[in-house]
Amino acid sequence: MQITRQADYALRAMLFLAKADKDKRTATSQIAESEQIPPSFLAKIISQLSIAGLIYTSRGARGGVSLAHSVDEISVLDVIEAIDGPISLNECATSKDGCQFGEDCAFQPIWYDAQAELVKKLQETKFSQLINTPVTA
Repeated sequence: MQITRQADYALRAMLFLAKADKDKRTATSQIAESEQIPPSFLAKIISQLSIAGLIYTSRGARGGVSLAHSVDEISVLDVIEAIDGPISLNECATSKDGCQFGEDCAFQPIWYDAQAELVKKLQETKFSQLINTPVTA
């Protein structure tokens, strides 16, 4: 499983906003330049994050974007699902009844448990935890 480039860019944009001044709006051009996101691609991402209720947007000379919630409330999972939809390692990972082989499938419990662990980790990881994380190349 690999998250899309769009979700990766969305995570980077949200982290940029999490680190920004809470009382000011940030220009999308500033995010695009800092995070090396193509501006046209960022515009689509910003729209999706806004629709999901994760950010506020405003147009005009004093426009820009800002977080709609506290950094303690926004999880990595929230952002990924706003862009890519629900995470699924495999069709049968989202429900124990989803496996066409039923109880005869040796892999279904592995997929189900791995899915649950991944979702739990992403849900528990809030942007407040990431703000001071050093960037490594």
